[in-house]
Amino acid sequence: MKSFLQICQSRRSIRQYTSQPVEREKLEYMLQCALMSPSGKRINPWQFYVLTDETQLRPLASCRTYGSGMFNTAMAGIVVAVDASLTDTWQMDGAIAAHNLLLAAADQGLGACWCQIYQREGAEELVKRIASIPENLTVLCVISVGYKNEERKDYDLSKLPYEKVHY
Repeated sequence: MKSFLQICQSRRSIRQYTSQPVEREKLEYMLQCALMSPSGKRINPWQFYVLTDETQLRPLASCRTYGSGMFNTAMAGIVVAVDASLTDTWQMDGAIAAHNLLLAAADQGLGACWCQIYQREGAEELVKRIASIPENLTVLCVISVGYKNEERKDYDLSKLPYEKVHY
């Protein structure tokens, strides 16, 4: 069993996936981790939309000019949408939940990558249409998920930017 440090060390943004479907149990594990993520005043302003159909995933590859090509091979996507009217901490709450999704994917042996949607021209409208997301929600990001078809080196602990740590 990997330690939390080892999961963080090996979690990298993966943008190429095999055609192996992601098991529902692994997606549910990821969602459980996201649903337990902290939020201001425990308001939980987020909602998650799980996409596993290629007719929904492949069009996401064009939701941005650059940075969304991973949806050409992703076998799942999880949209993180938030109700900004509930709290002024909605962006942080959504980002924490998205990060839990990324770490949970790594823990399950999956690759994943954050695709920024919020304030990216035209991206939110496309994602909302594909995932049938109500107008009152703001799409923060979409996490691509799948079995890795690329290998990335773990972080080298000796090369971390320790100069950014202050005691």
